[in-house]
Amino acid sequence: MTAPAIPPSPTREEYARDYAAALARNSDEALFDRDDPIALVTEWLVEARAHEINDSNAMALATVDPDGLPDGRMVLLKDVDARGFTFYSNRESAKGQQITARPQAALLFHWKSLRRQIRIRGSLTEVTAAEADAYFASRARESRIGAWASDQSRPLADRATLEAAIAAQEARFGDAEPPRPPHWTGWRLTPVQIEFWRDRPFRLHDRLRFDRDRDGEGWAPTRLYP
Repeated sequence: MTAPAIPPSPTREEYARDYAAALARNSDEALFDRDDPIALVTEWLVEARAHEINDSNAMALATVDPDGLPDGRMVLLKDVDARGFTFYSNRESAKGQQITARPQAALLFHWKSLRRQIRIRGSLTEVTAAEADAYFASRARESRIGAWASDQSRPLADRATLEAAIAAQEARFGDAEPPRPPHWTGWRLTPVQIEFWRDRPFRLHDRLRFDRDRDGEGWAPTRLYP
């Protein structure tokens, strides 16, 4: 028996009704003529920003813990270019420690408003200090204070303890600009595989995977069964 919180599979009539907009957006066969996955990611990000209600740059980041158990969480993409996909966090957090131990990861974008997703796999390298400094300086002051106050991923007795730590850091810096903490940094995922997925009626979706050439200079596209 299906749990009350889980909706049933769509009927034929519901597909016809609910997929009209998706069909208009996701049925162009020109998708499979593309040869630059980074450019296509950027195009989809632009569309997502115009349609997704919250955090169109949100992505699931999957890493592996010391026992080999997969771990996942949502983070925000902060830059994308030919070098890869960049995000920032606390090096001493659970994700930071997992990345240090095993610098490989997977990313997943899912935009329900567009009925699209992108899966990415690759290796991680830390951004330069200059890059981390520049992005940290662009954050709201409260977020910069929070980066100093939070022992991310560690046990917290109660909310009052966190608020006291924030107040202590606010008093410490006064009117000065909080610099980037030494434990706060960013990583860039260099992709070896990127897969694009478009929702189509009756689970007959479109999938296009790009695999990086061994020399790292180009991409080989492959259309996949849904």
